[in-house]
Amino acid sequence: MKIRAGVVGATGYTGEEIVRLLARHRNVVLTSLTAIIDKPTSFSDLFPFHKGSVGLITKELDVEEVSGQTDLVFLSLPHTVSMKFAPFFLRSGRKVIDLSADYRLDVKEYEKWYRSRHVDLPNLGKAVYGLPELNRSKIKKASMIANPGCYPTGTILAVMPAVKNNLLKGEVIVDAKSGVTGAGRKASISLCFGEVDENLKAYKINEHQHMPEMSSILSGIRGSKVKVNFIPHLVPMKRGILSTVYIPLKKKIDQNEAVRLYRSCYKAEPFVRVYDSGKLPEIRNVVNTNYCDIGLKVTGKLLVVVSCIDNLLKGASGQAVQNMNIMYGFNERESLI
Repeated sequence: MKIRAGVVGATGYTGEEIVRLLARHRNVVLTSLTAIIDKPTSFSDLFPFHKGSVGLITKELDVEEVSGQTDLVFLSLPHTVSMKFAPFFLRSGRKVIDLSADYRLDVKEYEKWYRSRHVDLPNLGKAVYGLPELNRSKIKKASMIANPGCYPTGTILAVMPAVKNNLLKGEVIVDAKSGVTGAGRKASISLCFGEVDENLKAYKINEHQHMPEMSSILSGIRGSKVKVNFIPHLVPMKRGILSTVYIPLKKKIDQNEAVRLYRSCYKAEPFVRVYDSGKLPEIRNVVNTNYCDIGLKVTGKLLVVVSCIDNLLKGASGQAVQNMNIMYGFNERESLI
């Protein structure tokens, strides 16, 4: 038996990726695709790549119609928008995987960083943070998933083993570099080819809205405050995030011990690959995959962790489908490898 899935926001970068992954999923039938659109249009006319695989018509959102056609709804909507629609689907008995930030933070932090009043407090408290490597058992039982942000996914996976092994002393520094699709499919002068090509820039230093998500999740793992200093950069490539994370250590450990600790933490994880000592990951090794690759370097009492993900897959749509697989008891790798 297949589940019926719908994608709200199907024409954005993450929405299109979800459609691509679900179209080849053996346990899913796509039944609804919606977006802000001038007129109902075949998805394969909008994205010719999908000719022969996705024949659905993409239309404006009608929540009652979508609810009647689906068992599970992916919300690939902008921040502050998802929370306006998620309650209806949940009341209708549908499961929801939300790719916005609307259900990732407590209300105080959310309203501070996203500058919007939260209008769905009951479900904010029920949503499960959808990082499989942290919350797999909770995800299995969830009706509502808050899919993690792209920057937080790479950072949390880079830091989590150090926190779990009580190695962290002081503040974490994250230097992260992202491809342009991380900003979404929208018209913006700063994201135009002429502005991005042959350029590299830092932005929102310690002011990025993903920073409290990193700190909140890592603090929850540790049981005490983890301060994260976050310096994101925009680089002239379509997709991928490379994060270089600096972790001050309470005690000296050698390189082999660091690799052993990280591999022990992720030994059962299908989408985290810890590199051999002396090797570091590169963007090209993870683009178009759902993997997070991790490399380590110990220098004195400093652990430097390099993590690489595809921002549209492990950082968004791939992780959303991974969460769906866990929720429904499917093979976790289904459609992702």
